[in-house]
Amino acid sequence: MSCVLVTGAQGFIGQVLVQRLLCEGLSGRAIDKLVLVDLAFDDPHGDARVQRISGSLADPAVLAAAMHEQPATIFHLASVPGGASERDPALGRSVNLDATLALIEACQALAKPPRLVYASSIAVYGDQPESGASEDQLPQPAISYGAHKLACEILLADASRRGWVDGCSVRLPGIVARQGENAGLASGFMSQLFWRLAQGQTIVLPVSPSGSCWWMSAKTCVDNLLHLGSMDSSRWDARRSYQMPVLHLDIAEVVAALAQRFGVDAAQLVRFAPDPVIDRIYARYPPLATPRAEQLGLRHDGNVAALIAHALGAAAPAAITAP
Repeated sequence: MSCVLVTGAQGFIGQVLVQRLLCEGLSGRAIDKLVLVDLAFDDPHGDARVQRISGSLADPAVLAAAMHEQPATIFHLASVPGGASERDPALGRSVNLDATLALIEACQALAKPPRLVYASSIAVYGDQPESGASEDQLPQPAISYGAHKLACEILLADASRRGWVDGCSVRLPGIVARQGENAGLASGFMSQLFWRLAQGQTIVLPVSPSGSCWWMSAKTCVDNLLHLGSMDSSRWDARRSYQMPVLHLDIAEVVAALAQRFGVDAAQLVRFAPDPVIDRIYARYPPLATPRAEQLGLRHDGNVAALIAHALGAAAPAAITAP
């Protein structure tokens, strides 16, 4: 039986990933069992292949239930976002570090080491150089969230060396376009910008128009996750950690493209009120070189127009039905 486990399954990326797994399968094969873990779920799921487990992965009982079906592939997306982690360090550590380590260690008890794709973050880099960045630059996390993500990358590589898992970490950039205010997500302004302009609503951005970010749609993010979940792991190096390729775009460039797409007046709808901390951490990214990731087949959205089309198309998954 082919069983896949997705943690953080009710989240923005998780919902898109679940839909794709149920509709397309993995490695060209249909999914027999899909175990989903998150704090809570919406309406009951209609697909008989789906098992939902409500609760925190930091709870040993929840972790044990998640591993009961002997998953062959694990997509570990569950986390407490950076902003929320800074406000509640104990919660951030229990989920982002301790629960991830517990998940990795629990894989030792499985009959066969599972493929484990871990969603890390660009937060591992910390402050960015002005002249240009590389997937191989020295990580220097500026917040606890990034420190925990980096620690888990190292722990996953070591567990893979020991043969507990066949794991890989992939660093996610700003993924758009999440709906809602995303109070715990300091980079939530990136997604709010899409929805506010699409609906002709005003928005105050906590960054300057000249600020630049690394952008990716949920669709392309999931494309990359599925690719790592099914590819030949002999192509991975000993670090087993890769940066998703990104679109490097100025805030003003994205605003202009959205305004053109939806026929709105950006000057009337968008106001800039830079927050020094958010502007420095989330909107000062230089161009990023990712040749190692691209050699593996990881991709970005291509251009700003494709980013907008992909982001708004994948942001609200339709109800899933059995194929």
